Amino acid sequence: MILNRNKSVGIIGTGSFVPEKVLTNHDLEKIVDTSDEWIKTRTGIVERRILDDDKATSYMATVAAERAIDDAGIKNEDIDMIIVSTVTPDMAFPSTACIVQDKLGCTNAAAFDLEAACSGFLYALSIAYAYVNSGLYKNVLVIGAETLSRIIDWADRNTCVLFGDGAGAAIVSTVPEGMGFLGINLGADGSGGKYLTQPAGGSKCPATHDTVDKRLHYIKMEGNEVFKFAVRAMEEAAKKVIEMSGLKLEDIDYLVPHQANIRIIESARKRLKLAKDKVYINLNKYGNMSSASIPVALDEAIKAGKIKNGDNILLVGFGGGLTWGSCIIKWHKNQEV
Repeated sequence: MILNRNKSVGIIGTGSFVPEKVLTNHDLEKIVDTSDEWIKTRTGIVERRILDDDKATSYMATVAAERAIDDAGIKNEDIDMIIVSTVTPDMAFPSTACIVQDKLGCTNAAAFDLEAACSGFLYALSIAYAYVNSGLYKNVLVIGAETLSRIIDWADRNTCVLFGDGAGAAIVSTVPEGMGFLGINLGADGSGGKYLTQPAGGSKCPATHDTVDKRLHYIKMEGNEVFKFAVRAMEEAAKKVIEMSGLKLEDIDYLVPHQANIRIIESARKRLKLAKDKVYINLNKYGNMSSASIPVALDEAIKAGKIKNGDNILLVGFGGGLTWGSCIIKWHKNQEV
């Protein structure tokens, strides 16, 4: 969408968390019929993080949120709204966002979950932008958090090698004039939803002994179809938001893509004519963390000094639904508004 900028709205703080436990490709060789070489060649993934059994998505979301709030230099009570993007909530209800609100003590905040799979963080950012731009709220906490290890079929070598756990967060608020979000693009194609699903556990197919025996509570994916969609969606979403923002390809300073597959990222990078050092990649360490991938990568890129004030940052991703999203942010940190 072309932004109606009543205010300049951007990200004033970021934070992330990944579990300590590391699951390597060599570990997976002992579980399923696969190999380190096969996984690296086809995905670029070397290892991923796994959350401890006694913790849930809200734990990671809370830690990432605390770090983002601290990075923004605000207080917990300054948060007006909490949006948690996740396909692995602690439970169906209450929302993970409400659980996080309680853990943080953000007593002034509204809270809800959003589900758009790997595109979820971008969808949530768009909502946060709208609330702050309208003047209804000042500080919106956006979190992407996933415990995908709980819905992975460890007997399915085509999916178990891909995913990991983690959480990333951002504080959306007002920024100096001319900075912040320049464009946001979201989309969906529900006809492709069948290619990436968790069949059981909802109202259509509630849990029974039969659904458990048939392993229907795990991720099911038609990899070739998702790959073809992802290559197309990444490029189209990126180019569309660049055009909407009144920019050209050469105006993009840094790309933070969804971390699903190195071949998808490389294809997007080449088509956007970006140098390798202008793209942040961490999927080799974490695998695909769904809605946590982009915020974790963004936080790491910022902390590593890859992103500077005034840079035009492109965030782009795709996910189940099928969904996609992109946004451009003219970066500014340490603002006084």
